[in-house]
Amino acid sequence: MSLLERVSLEVVNPLVRHTAETSHGSDWLFMHADTGTGYHPCFSERLLQDMKRSQERVRRALALDSDPKAGIHHLVLASDSGVFNLGGDLALFAQLIRSGNRGRLLEYAKLCVEVAFNFARLYDDRVHSIAVVQGDALGGGFEAALCCHTIIAEEGSGMGFPEVLFDLFPGMGAYTFLTRRVTPAQAERMMLDARVYPVEELLKMGVVDLVVPRGEGQQAARDLIRKHQRIGNALRSMNVVRQACKPVSLDELLSVTTEWVEAAMRLNERALHTMERLIRAQQRRADAPSQAFA
Repeated sequence: MSLLERVSLEVVNPLVRHTAETSHGSDWLFMHADTGTGYHPCFSERLLQDMKRSQERVRRALALDSDPKAGIHHLVLASDSGVFNLGGDLALFAQLIRSGNRGRLLEYAKLCVEVAFNFARLYDDRVHSIAVVQGDALGGGFEAALCCHTIIAEEGSGMGFPEVLFDLFPGMGAYTFLTRRVTPAQAERMMLDARVYPVEELLKMGVVDLVVPRGEGQQAARDLIRKHQRIGNALRSMNVVRQACKPVSLDELLSVTTEWVEAAMRLNERALHTMERLIRAQQRRADAPSQAFA
């Protein structure tokens, strides 16, 4: 384990384990913490709310540091589960669609994109976000990794968008963030082909920044953070340049996810049955991450 000083932070909700490594100026958010048997490692409302609270805590702490020469801060997204994240809460989707509860589904979608936006632009130029993908990242899980500035993935992990299997598209930031790494045409193909891409292939495509052996993802993130300390001013400038040249706005993300809600509300019963079958397949994948995805 790292020899860095580690400070545990009190959490409101146990689904996120939030720790700070103060020596190198980083905060770590571990999804799916302290869960029992049968837990589905997806973006439930509880998990999203807990992530947003932790992000706001980091934002408030940075606001107290008024030093104009302060260096870069790192926010790392990881998982305590055998997978990174299996995406949206499909069981909730099916329930809300069947009951015609568009408003509640829109609230969920807005919460998703607010959390994604915070990883991209938590505190303007001050924060560099890193996703450590240990195990599969599907649907919204893939989107969560994409909204981070750097993606570190462990060998054997897979990433992809299964939404088209039930006639939907990934609407929580996939297009916005994926087109920063590949062409729009390639992004659309990836969003609609339902493939689970090996991270080794994604590395060649430029979607993933670094692939490391299993079990070494978190240490690789710490090594990168140490390297970044020497170029903190340059990284802050790159955050400004990136936003100037390829801006990400919350309004854009909200506009796309509003269309996602409209598309979701049009799904028929056949699509919902497919969604429910996918829930069971994902749960099997979570219980045995080494098995191939059906």
